[in-house]
Amino acid sequence: MLHLCSNLHFSIKTWSFLFIFFILAFFTTLNYHHNSPPTSLFYFNTFISSATNYTLATYLRHLTLHPHLAGTTPSLHTALYVKSHFQSLNLQTHVTNYTVLLSYPLISSVILHFPNGSVLSLALDEPGFSSSGVVKPYHAYSPSGSAYGKPCFLNFGREKDYIALGTNGVNVKGCVGIVRRGGGLSRNEMVEKAAARGVEAVLMFTEGEFEGGVERGTVMSGLGDPLSPGWGGVENGEKLRIDDPLVMQRFPSIHSLPISMKSAEIILKSLEGPEMPYEWRKSLRCSTSGRLGPGPIMINFTYQGEKKMATVHNVFAVIRGSQEPDRFVLLGNHRDAWTYGAVDPNSGTAALLDIARRYALLMRLGWNPRRTIILCSWDAEEFGMIGSTEWVEQNLVNLGSKSVAYLNVDCAVQGPGFFPSTTPQFDNLLTEITKKVNDPDSEGMTLYERWTAANRGIKIQRLSGVDSDFAPFLHHAGVPSVDLYYGRDFPVYHTAFDSYNWMVNFGDPFFQRHVAVTGVWGLLALRLAEDPILPFNYLPYAAELQDYTHILSKLLEGRNISLHPITAATQELAAAAKETLGEAKKLKEDKATDEHTALKRRILNDQLMFAERGFLDAEGLQGRPWFKHMVYGPRNDGESELDFFPGIANAISKLSGGGEQNAAIQHEIWRTARAIQRAAHALKGELIT
Repeated sequence: MLHLCSNLHFSIKTWSFLFIFFILAFFTTLNYHHNSPPTSLFYFNTFISSATNYTLATYLRHLTLHPHLAGTTPSLHTALYVKSHFQSLNLQTHVTNYTVLLSYPLISSVILHFPNGSVLSLALDEPGFSSSGVVKPYHAYSPSGSAYGKPCFLNFGREKDYIALGTNGVNVKGCVGIVRRGGGLSRNEMVEKAAARGVEAVLMFTEGEFEGGVERGTVMSGLGDPLSPGWGGVENGEKLRIDDPLVMQRFPSIHSLPISMKSAEIILKSLEGPEMPYEWRKSLRCSTSGRLGPGPIMINFTYQGEKKMATVHNVFAVIRGSQEPDRFVLLGNHRDAWTYGAVDPNSGTAALLDIARRYALLMRLGWNPRRTIILCSWDAEEFGMIGSTEWVEQNLVNLGSKSVAYLNVDCAVQGPGFFPSTTPQFDNLLTEITKKVNDPDSEGMTLYERWTAANRGIKIQRLSGVDSDFAPFLHHAGVPSVDLYYGRDFPVYHTAFDSYNWMVNFGDPFFQRHVAVTGVWGLLALRLAEDPILPFNYLPYAAELQDYTHILSKLLEGRNISLHPITAATQELAAAAKETLGEAKKLKEDKATDEHTALKRRILNDQLMFAERGFLDAEGLQGRPWFKHMVYGPRNDGESELDFFPGIANAISKLSGGGEQNAAIQHEIWRTARAIQRAAHALKGELIT
């Protein structure tokens, strides 16, 4: 019945689309007869009205017919499907290939030895998928090897968790650590923190996974191909040796595997030893003995994998701008998946393909954007944003001088609720666009109305995390960025159950959430590509920096540390933001088309575009120099209370204390202040004299 209703719904939507299309074509013809070409508003409305859930569902169905892990033949077929789609729309299409180091599993086993002599081999494959072509659960770039030891529960594997274990008299050295995902740490951080305390191997599980699903993932640190750090991994280009220290430091020093929550429960229910802290027991969603271990059972752990060179494929469609072809608006989504990838990432891929279809429709109606639009389909994101990072590194100069914005969608639809993340100059534009898109779950409401009602106001997250393809654009190249999601979490993340069936039964049965995300994404790009004056407003950025400084002042209260450099620089940015808003208003009201006015618009747009680059520091973050953004970026310690000013957060998290630490914090404050000041001067378009 569900599928019958769904098909009926698609049919109605399809006929509505055809009706609207012919009406629009009719009025377009009338407009041309009266020598008045369609306006931007006409094209924006056409973009919205040409949405169909049927096409989105069709794209997703095709993309998820087979698992398509990066570097495999099915992954190549998916790349060719995207390329063929772009070409069928007569879009300028090309593919860029990179030869990179990927990681795949060969053999894995986890055998439990009980005190009574019985033995149990844990099932590591997901039920029903042993011969489906789905890669067995593993951690990419985990070293091969074996371990034999008593299991011990490490909770999230955070610093405070190890302190709690020590307080309870638990010595984790030589143990096999059982750790649950979460707590703000990446997989790499969990494994490395365990290794630093003498843990022999790590078994990682995710609570609430769907029907015995197992969460795959990478445990490599950093972004991009480990053999070409800082430059594009082109074929026949420079490659470091795999045993080079720069390469080896990217990989964990101990072995790890993901297991299902069901398998974790078998181990946790067998543990003896001290009682778990109450807070741990209260938050656990799986059955346990309530004890920490170690033992008394023993675990025999074996993992053998292979790291090998593979070719990955980025696919692009380019719509050349008519007036400013050297200014780029980029829309990106990764295409590779651990398994079938219906949510992650191909809900986003389907949206990208539909945006291409709708832009091609606008082009047939006579539209050509002012600025160039580039649709980007990335490969090997799951291994560490490899496809996008290699491309950014190879094109760093042009991206830095010509990119207006990067708009990312990874998991377009995970469930209910709109969850955008942006750099703050997008806040007003994003809010305005959500008023133009219908909410998929509330009839008669716009997305803006439902979003603000659910959050009691506008709630936009920021982009300090390193969890999708916006990271190389923002953290390395300083390109203003957006990341859009519908839904927050989903129980089939990185499992074999992330399939088309799960989407139509749970995630988005009628594909209306797909329609909503596609509408916001496509309209954002249209505004950025079409508006004569870029719709950036840096006042929210200055306000956000003021809020960060207030939080920081409370955290540093009582220390001999001054935040005045950041306060003064932020005031300078706020003044520049007000000044550019005034100039933008004047130029919007000025309808002149002479070269002088066009040059003034171009100059102001450059100021608005380049201001974000000012937040970059050439030396990068201490210990992680590839990451250069001083406002948003990863912290060295995932447990830090700050998710902004990463350089300052890293200095605070160091345990040295005293005057030496205060000096390090003060230095990072000055570095951050100088970055804000650079952004302010870029926004004003002035040299410091």
